[in-house]
Amino acid sequence: MTITAPRPDTAEPPTPEQPPRVSLRDLAATTRGHRRSIAVALLFTLAGAGLGLVQPLVAMRTLQTVTEGGGVAWLLALLAVVFVAAAVTDTLGRYWLERTGESIVLSLRLHLVDRLLRLPMRSYDRHRLGDLLSRTTSDTTLLRDAIAYDLVDLVAGVFVVVGGLVAMVLIDPLLFLVVAVVVGGIGGVTLFVLSGIRNATGQAQDHLGLLSAELERALTAIRTVRAMRAEDRERDRIGDCARAAYRHNLRSARLDSIAGPAVTLSAHGSLIIVLVVGGIRVADGHLALAELVAFLLYVSYIAMPAAGLFELAANLQRGLAALQRVHDVTSLPVEAGRPTRVRDRAATPGTTTRQAPALELRDVWFGYQPDRPVLRGVSLTVPRRGHVALVGGSGAGKSTVFALVERFYEPSRGTILLDGHDLHADLTTEQARRRIGLVEQTCPIMHGTVRDNIAYAVPDATEDEIRRVLAMTNLVDMVDRLPEGLDTPVGEHGSMVSGGERQRLAIARALLPRPDLLLLDEPTAHLDATNESALARTIEQVSTECALLVIAHRDTTVRLADTVLVLEEGRIRSGETS
Repeated sequence: MTITAPRPDTAEPPTPEQPPRVSLRDLAATTRGHRRSIAVALLFTLAGAGLGLVQPLVAMRTLQTVTEGGGVAWLLALLAVVFVAAAVTDTLGRYWLERTGESIVLSLRLHLVDRLLRLPMRSYDRHRLGDLLSRTTSDTTLLRDAIAYDLVDLVAGVFVVVGGLVAMVLIDPLLFLVVAVVVGGIGGVTLFVLSGIRNATGQAQDHLGLLSAELERALTAIRTVRAMRAEDRERDRIGDCARAAYRHNLRSARLDSIAGPAVTLSAHGSLIIVLVVGGIRVADGHLALAELVAFLLYVSYIAMPAAGLFELAANLQRGLAALQRVHDVTSLPVEAGRPTRVRDRAATPGTTTRQAPALELRDVWFGYQPDRPVLRGVSLTVPRRGHVALVGGSGAGKSTVFALVERFYEPSRGTILLDGHDLHADLTTEQARRRIGLVEQTCPIMHGTVRDNIAYAVPDATEDEIRRVLAMTNLVDMVDRLPEGLDTPVGEHGSMVSGGERQRLAIARALLPRPDLLLLDEPTAHLDATNESALARTIEQVSTECALLVIAHRDTTVRLADTVLVLEEGRIRSGETS
């Protein structure tokens, strides 16, 4: 027997207590792959903003020409053209932003879905599924506005404000200084309250994720909830999450309500001060009436973008809070799929080592927590075309053995060999799982038809191949009785079929790819005596085609095995051969 040195769990490195805090740079990085579309939208937006900045100058020139007694027809025509052109370019920019925003949120969701389907099993142990789902839906929607609209509006707003300020300085520096003092004072108060919006929004989104998780938990077990008369308790539990989200959203709204009036006060106050001070300067002869009109137009033109910059700052804080939750998921490592060493010729997938057993565990240690091992030096062998039953009490580690063989986790010490090849060092995850079939005790059935479930691993399976596994699992009569045969829906979680039928459907699904090794976890748990007898014949037939490792409690299942292994407290205590 060979004992390998301890090997670190490469499936998922330790997760830090506090994930890194995201910044505007991370927000901008999410636009990668869409920056050309954003650039097009930005060009349209800046063109519209530039045309808007031209309008006060044309208006000022028109007033000066009228005062001088000149003709203004061409100036009025130019002003109309500028107005129409600004509206058209702004419309095109807005449409392109909408299109780009939807593309970005689609990319984010597809990336998140792919990531969620490939996380190591330890990640699913640590996170609530409902919360993970909410990050794919509500958080990406909140993030879309921050990325697609707010970043572009921020650039365009800065362009308009800076351009307008430059024009105001050129017209009258003293009047500009008065406006800057008013806006700067009120703006400082507004910036002070923005820091709390991100935290409040993040906490609200966290509680919305918790609400989704609690609701998903209750709806998944809705029959148990009804049978235990727990509707009121579940309503109160889920309601607490909704109320917590409400409180944090209310806090964000309070902060936002301070920023909004402050910005409005800044804009209105600027206009009033410009009218008063500017009127005095016109009366004193230090400023022409046309220049005052142009200055007022610039104040009004930049008032909305300037106010929008403060609102954008608040929205970006909300977007950063959503990005933090999305980033927490996308930064999780995916399941390790590559072999840990370069394969030599003897370890080429699809080949087998001469006389090697189908499965061999050598001194395997494993614990879900490092200081609490579940398996303690387990060694076992499943011969080719052999049938081994693994028995033991609850918590002995039987299902953990299956999880390690399926590469859901990696052993902390020891070696697992599949057809003579190191399961982790020589084979990719896909290569290993292609040769292993698994039937869980819970027998999860997917929403869809009978055909969808049986052909889940082999979507292009022929009718004859499906009929073959139906016959092996005694399901032919059941399928023939169904109104639409193989195309009959099975309902959510297989609610339209019985427990025994779900069990046999799961076995048929595992048999269809013709695995070299089949793992059966309590295959007779939901079967009556008639179907159990039929399944016993199926197991005997399957054992002639592939190796079988079966977790068994019933005597009828145990007696079918060639070898029975007893697992107690994470160790193989004894075994017998029939």
